[in-house]
Amino acid sequence: MDNLFFILSKLAWGLLSPTNVITLLMVLGTLQLLRNKISATKKILLPTALLSFVLLAYPVSDYLMHPLETRFSKPSELPQTIDGIIILGGGEELKQSISWNNTELGNGGDRFVAGVILAKQYPNVPVIFSGGSGLLQSKLSWSESGIARSLLVDMGVEEQRLIIESQSRNTNENFVLMRPLLPNKQGQYLLITSAFHMPRAVGVARQNKINIIPYPVDYRSNHPSFRRWDFNLFEHLEVLEPAWREWIGLTAYYWTGKTSEWLPQADK
Repeated sequence: MDNLFFILSKLAWGLLSPTNVITLLMVLGTLQLLRNKISATKKILLPTALLSFVLLAYPVSDYLMHPLETRFSKPSELPQTIDGIIILGGGEELKQSISWNNTELGNGGDRFVAGVILAKQYPNVPVIFSGGSGLLQSKLSWSESGIARSLLVDMGVEEQRLIIESQSRNTNENFVLMRPLLPNKQGQYLLITSAFHMPRAVGVARQNKINIIPYPVDYRSNHPSFRRWDFNLFEHLEVLEPAWREWIGLTAYYWTGKTSEWLPQADK
């Protein structure tokens, strides 16, 4: 069942990605034009052109990203004792790392920076990484966990402190497969992941009865004072794609019982 969910989620995103949707609509509209279906062409291309212009001109994607990133915040004061530091995979550029035989990080690389900083503040606790490969190809020479191990050791974390979960392919599997590896099942763990991803991660952690303290990093949206007409399509799509994907992920996880809350929030 987990394999089916994983495969379907990948295929569904291919159809639901905003960039893909706009491209497919433009292709469909062009085909209608070639068939001299002028009325159908207008109905498809005019809304698509308007939407594309809005995405080009203004960072509307921030309105999707900001609510996710403000759902949880870093603790105002870190606890004196914890049982471990959890880093979720996703900051690695797996295909580029394989292509160039080098550890390459993407926008989520802040996860590792925060992990190393916290590891220095808590020198006697394990650092737990969870992540395998989110690609459909099953046999690869590298994995997120391999990159993570190499990078964390190179950044000064002692290898004997590392607990690596290397089989998970998505957020649900992160926690399901990580839980048996935790040194204290009832303990308290700092959880590091991207701010926009934190609500779903917290929801799954709670579902698996893992006691976590959110430590969000890797913010993507701008403060409202920075939102202006700037005609930067690439930058806007870089925010829109993960934000839209995350809202879909939250909905899918709630519908399939992987979380008990659609949009988890901080404990009151």
